[in-house]
Order: sequence, then structure tokens, then C-alpha cells
Amino acid sequence: MRTLVIAPHPDDELLGCGGTLLRRVAEGGTVGWLLMTAMTEEAGWCHARIKQRAMEIERVLEGLGIDARHFYALGFATADLDQIPMGTLVARVSQVFKAFVPEEVLLPHPGDVHSDHRVTFEAASACTKWFRYPSVKRVLTYETLSETDAGLDLQRGFQPNVFVDISGYLERKIELIQVYASEMGEFPFPRSEEGVRSLAKVRGAQSGYVAAEGFCLLRERLS
Repeated sequence: MRTLVIAPHPDDELLGCGGTLLRRVAEGGTVGWLLMTAMTEEAGWCHARIKQRAMEIERVLEGLGIDARHFYALGFATADLDQIPMGTLVARVSQVFKAFVPEEVLLPHPGDVHSDHRVTFEAASACTKWFRYPSVKRVLTYETLSETDAGLDLQRGFQPNVFVDISGYLERKIELIQVYASEMGEFPFPRSEEGVRSLAKVRGAQSGYVAAEGFCLLRERLS
């Protein structure tokens, strides 16, 4: 299985599907990570913070067991994806799909409150057409604490219909999330250790596992 996770920002990949990514690698699959945005000096970030974020990403890559060759950083400015022509975004994402040739694609949910998440979903969705990207067999959306749960569009609420057992990977997921210390807070802040653990338990209770991650299956092609 070749799994590509597409994350608007660093930490989305862990919050949404870190346990699933760890499991895919442990089971012998190949995981790729497409990161849409980056901190830049032009956007007001200092050199030290940019360097620190690069080190965080490197640690997460290693922790997840993702080959550095399968990490794709597009470098668009954070919170500005909706200012970039959709054609430009689709073209850049398409290049990654053609290079990695994914079978399974994990996307942020379209109902997320952050515009970067919604735009990422739209751009990546354009790269899942079977006649353009025949390798793609399964497309799922993941949930991101503080973004998916904050959405107010009732028509696009997150209702998972696929659950992945991450009972053996939850503790490692939580360890890796601590790498992004600046993004975490104290409970009841959503992006907290207790928040992550609680969501995993709820999804587990919904599906008969000690801990799970939930996804919405959008398309699956079986042969």
C-alpha cells in the first residue's frame, strides 16, 4: 500500500492520522507526506523559528518512518492558500501525485474551519480522477482537532464511516505530537495530550477498539 497524507500545516498529519501512518509503515507500506505550507521570513517569521520548524519536521519524518525522498514541501505561505490560483495549487499537487503514485490518499476534511484545510481538500481532490491518476484506489478525509470540530457547516460535518485500530500506536502518536510543542496546549484546549487521547478513545468506542482514528471514505475502487 502506498499511502499519501496531505497536510495543510505541520501537525495536521499527526493529529488526523498519525496512528494510521505508523501502522501503515509497520505493516510494510510506503508512506508519503505532502505539506502544503511553510513558515517564511516574507510572512514575518524569524530565522530561528523557521529553523526550529524544519528540525521538528525532520524529527516527525524520522519518527513516522517516512523516507525523506517521500516528503514533499510545497512551501506556500500559511493562511494564504485561498489567495493562490486554484490552477497553480492543482498543478503543484499533481506533480507530487505523479512522483509518488499513491494508492491511498488521506485529505483534510472539507468542513474544517481553516481556509487552508478547505483549499487543500479542493486542490487535492482534483488529483484523484481515476483516468488521470489511475494508481489512486481509496480517498479518505481525516479529522483535525481544533479545525474539524470547530466547523459550523452542518452539511459538511465529519461523520466517520471508516475506523482504523491504532491501539498499538496511540502512545507513539502522542509522543510525536509533543515535537510540535508550540502547537499544543493544556486541556480543554483541543490540541492537547488529553484531547488527542480522548478522541482516540471515542473513535475506538464507536468501532470496537481500544483506540482508533476515524475517516470519511469518499471513494474506493475495488478490482
